Amino acid sequence: MKRMLIVDDEEMIREVLREYAEYEGYEASEAENGRDAVQMCRDNDYDIILMDIMMPKLDGYSAVKEIKKIKDIPVIMLSARGEEYDKLFGFEMGVDDYVVKPFSPKEIMARVNAVLKRHTKKQTENVVYKFDGLEVDITGRNVYVDGQKVDLTPKEYELLFYLVKNRGVALSREKLLSDVWGFDFFGDDRTVDTHIKMLRSNLKQYRKYVITLRGMGYKFEA
Repeated sequence: MKRMLIVDDEEMIREVLREYAEYEGYEASEAENGRDAVQMCRDNDYDIILMDIMMPKLDGYSAVKEIKKIKDIPVIMLSARGEEYDKLFGFEMGVDDYVVKPFSPKEIMARVNAVLKRHTKKQTENVVYKFDGLEVDITGRNVYVDGQKVDLTPKEYELLFYLVKNRGVALSREKLLSDVWGFDFFGDDRTVDTHIKMLRSNLKQYRKYVITLRGMGYKFEA
């Protein structure tokens, strides 16, 4: 049975989500603030977390940051704020999905199932790619440039891994937004271009492998 942690300071929201989760066969636990959520993740194992942002004692973003230091648990953020900046900030922290309130519990469960499916697939992969002095370890989530480990943001890792796994394939900006950022994110071309620019900077001389397809998108070719 999959275990879910629901974190929200509104008791009614927690109860509704718990009822739907249990109906779908999940074992659901609750926390009313980020501080309690971090402690619960230290003491227990969860398959997925539904995390509100605006909470007392410790907000959702800060809680996710602390939890990511402890365990690799997929997170879906719940927020009343739907601005692009808020979504970008969440995805940069490594959250897997972002849902704006008010939402449908059925939609939440559909997103939960989709996120867990992607996460399970990622965990079963055991692949290390080497391109001259560039080493991309998808399983260990590490990238090395001439033997030196490179620190990327969570979204830069996902973007590079996706490009490498689809090497030789022309990928439109829309495709990258959909598959890397998630189907709920409605960003524009600047989002992809900005992350490509940062990724290239970190890859140093191996930036040459990330090729720009003018008017279309990008391709990884080595």
